Amino acid sequence: MARFTLPRDLYHGKDALDALKTLQGKKAIVVVGGGSMKRFGFLDKVVNNLKEAGMEVTVFEGVEPDPSVETVMKGAAAMREFQPDWIVAIGGGSPIDAAKAMWAFYEYPETTFEDLCIPFNFPTLRTKAHFCAIPSTSGTATEVTAFSVITDYAKGVKYPLADFNITPDVAIVDPALAETMPRKLTAHTGMDAMTHAIEAYVSTLHCDYTDPLALHAIEMISRDLVPSYNGDMEARDRMHNAQCLAGMAFSNALLGIVHSMAHKTGAAYSGGHIVHGCANAMYLPKVIKYNAKEPEAAKRYAEIAKFLHLAGNTDEELTDALIAHIENLNKQLDIPTCIRDYEGGIINEAEFLEKLPQVAELAVGDACTGSNPRSIDPKTMEKLLKCCFYDTKVDF
Repeated sequence: MARFTLPRDLYHGKDALDALKTLQGKKAIVVVGGGSMKRFGFLDKVVNNLKEAGMEVTVFEGVEPDPSVETVMKGAAAMREFQPDWIVAIGGGSPIDAAKAMWAFYEYPETTFEDLCIPFNFPTLRTKAHFCAIPSTSGTATEVTAFSVITDYAKGVKYPLADFNITPDVAIVDPALAETMPRKLTAHTGMDAMTHAIEAYVSTLHCDYTDPLALHAIEMISRDLVPSYNGDMEARDRMHNAQCLAGMAFSNALLGIVHSMAHKTGAAYSGGHIVHGCANAMYLPKVIKYNAKEPEAAKRYAEIAKFLHLAGNTDEELTDALIAHIENLNKQLDIPTCIRDYEGGIINEAEFLEKLPQVAELAVGDACTGSNPRSIDPKTMEKLLKCCFYDTKVDF
């Protein structure tokens, strides 16, 4: 038996934020990140709409990019004090992911972060509050997924939390929010969405319900991401839908080792963070080449290439065409080809090599590895990560 879970309601299109006026409850806490949602007036609109729905509203601000365990605990404490029956998270993936984890600690103060790190081990939520997610970026799709990524900075590790309990009750996909994204963020989140869709399509848990969502998202992203990056706001609006479709696919089909590697390299190095979407974009071509040694995966990659009308006669030719297609997208989006070139070389080579065995072992143990179409062990993961650092050929 398999399961397919989505939010109960998804509001999309122009003025979708007005759906907040229909929520029923007494108290709402709004979780938000930096100043952009306030600066562009969206935070005020959310608060005013909730008040129009008859709720008392408080705001928890300041969720950082790559939200920390400490921020989650502070937010949960604020919720326990205010006692909301609606949690409304607005912004990029970070405030929404943080709010999902806060939700668990609000309802179950005695639970531990270690408990939640075990995939699909959350306690039953909705005993105190329901959850509404409003994304401002077109990539993570956390508004429709059963996932959250929280960073333990003391350990230098990103933890993907996974449980259908944290799939939001309501998602509001309003394109006006995505139109405020900076150019680089548009590129990185867009390639995050592309990775979601491709990994979902080749996942060992893909099914008839996830395949069409993944394929349509891949087609839309292939068509609209570069124009969106270059300022076409109609394409930007369509990308907001495309990333959500990709999220619906991967939340139910799960992901693969591109995400395992991105999770475990993101916060590992003293030179700086490797932005999640950019990491996915750099690693995706290498992982496709690695996975394609598995015949069933090669067949699935070839199907994607055919769907995009790429040239090739055999599965290998079509897979190589798909890799070239992704590399071309990366080039047009000014995304580097490898870790060594990331942000002008901020990741030190000696540190990368020193930490390689540990990072590789953590990546193999990541929650996303289990649904990858080709198995991998720590030594092979080391080789693959080296290819991603130096941009060398994957031939194993």
